[in-house]
Amino acid sequence: MICPCGSGRPYADCCEPLHEGTDAPTAEALMRSRYSAFALGRAEYLLRSWHPSTRPATVELDAGTVWRRLQIVDTVAGGPDDETGIVEFRASYRDAGGAGLLHERSRFARDAGRWAYLDGEQPDAV
Repeated sequence: MICPCGSGRPYADCCEPLHEGTDAPTAEALMRSRYSAFALGRAEYLLRSWHPSTRPATVELDAGTVWRRLQIVDTVAGGPDDETGIVEFRASYRDAGGAGLLHERSRFARDAGRWAYLDGEQPDAV
């Protein structure tokens, strides 16, 4: 299976190792793995990769949502030697209401040395 994150690589060589416990090397890699977790219904990974300071108690995924495509718009820092990073992305999906697009500028920070999703905001429409 090709990885849902859009890398073009097999899932087993891309996001699956992160889903199984390997640390993400960059904030972008973590963001891609979180997108794949949404696409594959892996709510437990979403919670595990969320920063404890902002993590909700539970994550409920809508089984009727089909995540279709991920586009990375911009990255700021978030490299192997950084403590924080930002990844802006657009994710297209289809649900009971039709086609949709999630555009978010996500913030990431290290937690005990591992990248974690902190929070995100939706940029103003251009």
